[in-house]
Order: sequence, then C-alpha cells, then structure tokens
Amino acid sequence: MTLANATASETGQRLAAARVEGLTKVYGAGDTRVVALDDVTLDLYAGEFSAIMGKSGSGKSTLMHCAAGLDEATAGHVFLGDVDLTSLRERHLTELRRDRIGFVFQAFNLVPTLTAEENIVLPAAIAGRRPDPAWFDEVVDTVGLRDRLGHRPSELSGGQQQRVACARALVGRPDVVFADEPTGNLDSTSGAEVLGFLRRVVDTHGQTVVMVTHDPGAASWTDRVVFLADGRVVDELRAPTPERVLERMARLGHRAEA
Repeated sequence: MTLANATASETGQRLAAARVEGLTKVYGAGDTRVVALDDVTLDLYAGEFSAIMGKSGSGKSTLMHCAAGLDEATAGHVFLGDVDLTSLRERHLTELRRDRIGFVFQAFNLVPTLTAEENIVLPAAIAGRRPDPAWFDEVVDTVGLRDRLGHRPSELSGGQQQRVACARALVGRPDVVFADEPTGNLDSTSGAEVLGFLRRVVDTHGQTVVMVTHDPGAASWTDRVVFLADGRVVDELRAPTPERVLERMARLGHRAEA
C-alpha cells in the first residue's frame, strides 16, 4: 500500500494522484478551430485503476496527454499531487515526467536492439540511475517475464512486449501510470495478460493507473470508468462490467469501436 493510499484509507477519503481543473484544449484557429477539451474538471484517485472512454473525437486521448504533461493546456490547471504542471518550465516538466509519471502506449515503443531487461531499465539508465534491485525483481516477477529478460522484442509475443513496456513504466515507482490504448494492438488473450498485470499492480502495490480505451471489456478491469463526449465529462461508472459499460455507452449515444 502506498503512503497516499494509506492516508486515504485512514481518513476515509479518496486522494487525487492527479487532477485537472477547468482544463481547456483548443487546436487551430478560425475556421479550423477545434475545442478538444471544454472546461474539464476531474480527479484521478490514488491507488485506483481508472478508464477514460468516449467515441472518436471525444477528447479522451487529449485529456490523458494533458494530464500526463505531454500536451500543453490552452486554459485551466493540471496537477500531479500538489504540483501544478501548468506553472512549470519545460526543464522541470521534463524532469517530473521522467521521475514521477510512467507511460504505456499502444505501439509498445521498445528499442528493437535492446533486450527486455535493457528496455525496462532504459529510462533510469538515461537519467544516470539504477533502479532499486528489490523493486526491479518485484516488477519483473509481477509482469511474469523472468525467463524472457534476455530476449529482444522481435523474440517476444505482442503481449510479452507490452508487459515489458508496462514494467518499464513501473520500475521507476511513478506516482501515476498513464496507458493509452495499451491493448489496442493485441489479441484478446494477450490483452487480458496486460490488463491482469495492470490490475495486480493496483491491487498489490497501490499503484495508480489511468487508461484510455474504447473497449468495454478492457474497461471492466478497472475500478472506475469516466465517459467523455464533445470534450466534456458526461458520466462515470464504478464497479464496471462489460454489460454495464455497454449499457452506459448506449445511453450516452456512444458505440463500441472496432
């Protein structure tokens, strides 16, 4: 259990690991102006697995990219804990992303010439640090790839590659892991492996995970689903099942995308 999670349990309150307040993101100007996010306020709670859902163009990936400090807000504020990302200079923002945020993307983003182990420790190596050996071992055992650490990405299945990417995101003990469609390139079996791993690190280690997905089945692994439409938060659902997510999407006029 993390300190934040313990404190939340003791006080009976949920603490926000990350949050956005009045977040607006606009692309273009004039006739090409697009409001991707429209005055969004949202808490992403510590020690929870959250999903962000919405049809194409709803703003779900933009919300994640802004919350993770990958994209700059047009207006409003983005917080990681008590730190206002919108007030940071680029160098400090880069350091914060490196030290306190983990990323998992649909395309894996592994270096093909490096082994699984080298890919996992790469961010720490770039920063001139070594990961804590005990935590590295715990992450590797949780991800279930102990016998594949010496293999390069081309020698791993898609599910194994994504689990390497998940381990890379976690080995630095980030405050939050942001995952953008992490099962989008995987078959159902491999996708379940990755989702099961993310579920375990939340349940076992108190990790905070925020996942963008269009898949009701993937969303059902989470604690909470937040629904977006036209750049606004329009609903949320706790204790989701595939059926409840589909029903809520239908009610909101969404549809599951292929």
